[in-house]
Amino acid sequence: MTAPTDNQDRTQRRKGVMRTAWVVGVIAIAIYVAFILSGVLAA
Repeated sequence: MTAPTDNQDRTQRRKGVMRTAWVVGVIAIAIYVAFILSGVLAA
């Protein structure tokens, strides 16, 4: 088994960071939409 090269390590980290950013973004949008809907439906 060979050790990952520097380029492969960077690619894997970049994919992980992008996935984390997307997950955090989706959660933030879901919370935002929930607050908007709670305000609209409560009125």
